[in-house]
Amino acid sequence: MPRLSKRMKEVQKTAGDVLVPVSLQEAIARLSKAPKVKFDETVEMHFHLNLDLKASDQGVRGTVALPHGTGKSVTVAVFCKGDAAAKAQAAGADHVGGTELIEKVAGGFMDFDVVIATPDMMRDLSKLGKVLGPRGLMPTPKAGTVTTDVERTIKEVKAGRVEFKSDKQGGIHLGIGKRSFAENKLVENARHVIEALGHAKPPAVKGNLIKSLSVASTMGPGIKVTLQQL
Repeated sequence: MPRLSKRMKEVQKTAGDVLVPVSLQEAIARLSKAPKVKFDETVEMHFHLNLDLKASDQGVRGTVALPHGTGKSVTVAVFCKGDAAAKAQAAGADHVGGTELIEKVAGGFMDFDVVIATPDMMRDLSKLGKVLGPRGLMPTPKAGTVTTDVERTIKEVKAGRVEFKSDKQGGIHLGIGKRSFAENKLVENARHVIEALGHAKPPAVKGNLIKSLSVASTMGPGIKVTLQQL
């Protein structure tokens, strides 16, 4: 049996029995009390959803604006032209362009976290499907990243709007802030995610959408959250 480090022994002490579900507030509190590491860990939510994985109409996808942001600086690329390009630059986009930016990305440039595009660019942008698609960066109307209102979308993304999407195992995993955040801010961000998932529930799903939920930090254990209060 491998020996636990001093830090991991302390983690186990503060986290308690991670297999016994606790309230959301208690789970966040336990993460906050765990021994810290040399960097500001991300606090994550891990959902297992009640989905029929063989059904094409039971994918879950959407966006949520975290009231306290993610604690991460987001680099935004906007594919647009004309007046929209000037508005995107004024709103704080990091990279703005039309066909020239498409060619730059096709050549290997990937220095961005989020992609936004105006509808008139989507036909040209389709050539980047094999580049952006596997990375989850391809803009879509459902995610709100294909829009004529680039100014508002850029500001929302910079302020902490995040996208979520169920994976092939029926899970959703996303960061909701940093360990340096106050506990009440992490709890509030988490509640906004849970509410957004409720709005994104597919009509074909019967019963509760969420099967299980745990919260974790980058280097910490996953702590199960009771679903009764959700």
